[in-house]
Amino acid sequence: MFILAAQRDDDHVGAFHRYRTYLEENRTRFPKCAHALAISAWYFDFQRHDCPHDAWLEWIRIEEASSGQRHEIRSSAITIRLLGAYHDGNIELHYPRVFEYQFDSPGIEGGHRNWRYDELRVDTQGRLIHEIEWCGARTAATWRIVASDVEFRWMPC
Repeated sequence: MFILAAQRDDDHVGAFHRYRTYLEENRTRFPKCAHALAISAWYFDFQRHDCPHDAWLEWIRIEEASSGQRHEIRSSAITIRLLGAYHDGNIELHYPRVFEYQFDSPGIEGGHRNWRYDELRVDTQGRLIHEIEWCGARTAATWRIVASDVEFRWMPC
């Protein structure tokens, strides 16, 4: 991990530098959309209205599509909708094929609060790992989604 709380809080500038190096070194292993998002100049620019930092969770949807004669062939997808930090638009992150996820959200009474930081990495199989940290009033929630890729969409109000 590179820019999540444990690494970033000790050395903010160094953490982002190491993350950029990791993204460059692993460019060919990354899913296309995820890599483009991670290296974009705007994604971590907190002054941009389409940056997820400080956005609020509107909803999360987990879908399980089925096919086959008995609907026995199953695949999962996740979509997250956020209210942008400036409250002038919505951000949607869609994971078209999800392999695993973990939502650790202790103490979210009153909501998740702010999307603090997130990090996009790849595992040994070339699957996207997206870790998200939420900053709540008392405790932070952490989410981890392993997927084929992530699609980003900004919808101004």
